[in-house]
Amino acid sequence: MDSPTKLVIIIPCYNEEAMLPETLRDLPRAIDGIDEIETIVIDDGSSDGTTRLARRLGVDRVIRFRRNQGLAAAFSTGIDEALRRGATVIVNTDADNQYRGQDIPRLIGPILRGEADLVVGDRQVRNHPEFSGVKKVLQRIGSWVVRRLSRTRIPDATSGFRAYSREAALRLNVISRFSYTLETLIQAGIERFAIASVPVSINPKRRESRLFRSNLGYIRASINTMLRIHLLYRPLRTFFIPGALGILGGAVLGLRFLYYYLSEGGYGHIQSLILATILILGGSAVVLAGFLADLIAANRRLVERVLVKFRKLELERTPDLDPEISRRVFEVETIATDR
Repeated sequence: MDSPTKLVIIIPCYNEEAMLPETLRDLPRAIDGIDEIETIVIDDGSSDGTTRLARRLGVDRVIRFRRNQGLAAAFSTGIDEALRRGATVIVNTDADNQYRGQDIPRLIGPILRGEADLVVGDRQVRNHPEFSGVKKVLQRIGSWVVRRLSRTRIPDATSGFRAYSREAALRLNVISRFSYTLETLIQAGIERFAIASVPVSINPKRRESRLFRSNLGYIRASINTMLRIHLLYRPLRTFFIPGALGILGGAVLGLRFLYYYLSEGGYGHIQSLILATILILGGSAVVLAGFLADLIAANRRLVERVLVKFRKLELERTPDLDPEISRRVFEVETIATDR
């Protein structure tokens, strides 16, 4: 007998007492092909009544951090708990009701049909009147860069409305403390997940984003995340190109010095020799760093494979916990996270 297909919807929250009821009301109660639907709210250290409200509204699981940890940490915790609760498919949505719950069946469709491991909701920013011209340009540039880094064709790389298969969720590792959207997409592309995109609608904006204070801050954090992930997953290519260019430049200058040395009797142009030496030594050091980083990356891939197997074994052997015991376990986990 096949095991039931379970959808778990995770909702990271930070001071969302005003918007959470509307978000929860909009979620589907039944979906064709899904036997069970559960909702998890991750309260990222809110100072309002988000946790109390979520429990009062009947959310299946509420996890609260005692201190704000950031969206990436809240997302990772939600993924872990969804897996622990036996999720077959996991959907992440925003607590501010930006995304429409009625689009969730469309979002998870490719996963249920076995066509994708990860599905990203395309907000069609280019045609949406509520996005400013600056934001549309930044979104297009950012999505283009992410497509190049991840070798995917996702048009809306920053969309947080996503669906993950159980296997994809087990294999994802979030390192950034800023946001998971760019990191997980680049990682999924490099790891060759089957990735799909479906058009989704968004509700009228009710407030400004709390993820970043300005476009400049968002750009800086996004560039930092993309560079870090590229260095993590493709270190040899990242280091080899600038190192090789340095060696090549040094070789050209060295040949130039040699030409003048032989043609002019060995006088002058000592600056070219010094610069050539610096470029060759520096370029060689960078290339060597690339090879060392590549060896470390190979080690990391082995560790990730072991981690996936460990997660599977842990989930298979972990019995369903009593709600009170489970609550205490997560209190201990969040205290450890705070430290």
